[in-house]
Amino acid sequence: MQRSSRQRMIIRAVGQQRMTVDALIALTGASPITIRRDLADLEGRGLLKRVHGGAVRVDNRGQPMPYSLRSHENLEQKLSLATVAASLIDDDQSVILDNGTTNDALAQTLVGRRMTVLCLSLHAAVALGTSRDIRVIVPGGLITPDSLSATAAASIQAARDMRADVSVLGACAASPAHGLTTATWDDAQIKRAIAAAGARRIMLATGQKLARTSSFRFGGFDDLDDLVVTEDAPEAVVDQFREAGVQVHVAPETARRSDDD
Repeated sequence: MQRSSRQRMIIRAVGQQRMTVDALIALTGASPITIRRDLADLEGRGLLKRVHGGAVRVDNRGQPMPYSLRSHENLEQKLSLATVAASLIDDDQSVILDNGTTNDALAQTLVGRRMTVLCLSLHAAVALGTSRDIRVIVPGGLITPDSLSATAAASIQAARDMRADVSVLGACAASPAHGLTTATWDDAQIKRAIAAAGARRIMLATGQKLARTSSFRFGGFDDLDDLVVTEDAPEAVVDQFREAGVQVHVAPETARRSDDD
């Protein structure tokens, strides 16, 4: 099992009650020394807390997971979302592409099309930069390690300087009670600027994101024109998007991979 897959399994298994090293060995099939190295690495990134003989979860409500872990989660669902979202974007349109692993999958789906795209992540920019017919714009200044996203100030300014046909948003969570939310204050400001700059606003979300909330609100359901969501989304929440006037597009279920890679 690859390290990233094993660590995702550990994070999912660790709860508020202590998860022992022996239990993690049985779960993953890894050696004791490998598990202890994983726990040290994950604790160093703030994703869990080591205790005697094992580990417990930390409160990650305001702490996004590293890109290296997020990029491998729900790969088939993200590709399905990206395929549907790409069908909503016409050639020769201008697009703002929010950062995030699902939108990076969308960037790969758009390769070979003809359009102008402001990419807030270098992961997306590199994927689109291989295409002759796509004009790729990136914000200036520093980038954030791991996610390779532009800083908040640069992203907000770049979005404000553009009048896009389509803004494609990502979200950490969405719920009727709290609206559209994300894990950091900076990201909420970026998403507000992206939404304000687009004539049409599309959000991509796996079903699990419609069953939770996060710390910082950046909009309500009626701030969107389209929602692209997976089939496992809670029907009651999807209905509330529709009641808010949002066009809901359900991405078809795809075959699950036999492993995590």
